[in-house]
Amino acid sequence: MKFTKILAGTAVTLSLLAPTAWAETRVTYKSAKSSSSYYQMGVQIAEAMKAGTDGNVIVTVEESQGSVQNVMEARARGGDYVFTTPPALVGLAQGGKAMFEGKGDPAFDEIRALFPIPSLTMHFVMAEKSGVENFADMEGKTILLGSGSFGAREGEKYLKLFGLEGKVTIADSELSNAVSALKNGQIDGFVTAGSYPAPNVIEAAASTPVNVISMSDDQVAASKRTRLVIPAGTYAGQDADIVTTSLPVAAFATTKMDDETAYLLTKTFWERQAELGEAAAWWQGVTPDMLSNITSAIHPGAVKYYKEVGVELSDAHM
Repeated sequence: MKFTKILAGTAVTLSLLAPTAWAETRVTYKSAKSSSSYYQMGVQIAEAMKAGTDGNVIVTVEESQGSVQNVMEARARGGDYVFTTPPALVGLAQGGKAMFEGKGDPAFDEIRALFPIPSLTMHFVMAEKSGVENFADMEGKTILLGSGSFGAREGEKYLKLFGLEGKVTIADSELSNAVSALKNGQIDGFVTAGSYPAPNVIEAAASTPVNVISMSDDQVAASKRTRLVIPAGTYAGQDADIVTTSLPVAAFATTKMDDETAYLLTKTFWERQAELGEAAAWWQGVTPDMLSNITSAIHPGAVKYYKEVGVELSDAHM
């Protein structure tokens, strides 16, 4: 994709927008549990929107129990509702499939994307002293998966895919205990999914030497997830790129949101994205190329912005 760089401080011609877009606009941003990195991202977006619009956009971050709940609430919420979810869940909701079977609603067809946010990125973190450098080496080791999370479910899936089912010991503990358990030698490694750089992986790498396992192209293909590269130097002691998988995530609204507000939210996000990246490294990997992970329609207001700055959109986005 081609993206024309926006210079910081570029003047905006106010007449391009309806006057109501520059009055105070209030938006509810529903993301994840308050203890998660995605809730923290929501707070950062709220701050960026306020700063980038001189206080004309006020975002209230609302805690959520997960992406499915976020999508379900799109049925009843108004034009001020922004929520985060993997694009794949929007497709399932619109098709009435999987967790949305029997729960279909015409409102799901009105969901529209705004912009991508950091992806859920798989990390297989092994203590260096365990000697594990690839998945085959995990045989006979003790791994902490946690429970109930995307990372736990995905980690279990990968152990089966890569021939390790029944060949590793699954630690009976919560993921919140992973770093201390790794440091104390109670486990050989843990699996976590979060935006990179993941805080718990940073903490683990800072407290004890670790290897974050890289996947082969065949393993990535078998996972049926999106390939992602964690650049060398992201974590302490990491001197090479890590190939892993990810689940893309994006911010969505519905057609109840007016075009001017969707335009302003999208424009402000991208114009403040560099500053977001300076404040938190997980924003640095977000680029317009990630719009290719969105397979459903983009809000017309956001489309207007992307066309202005030269981002090429697909037919599915229109």
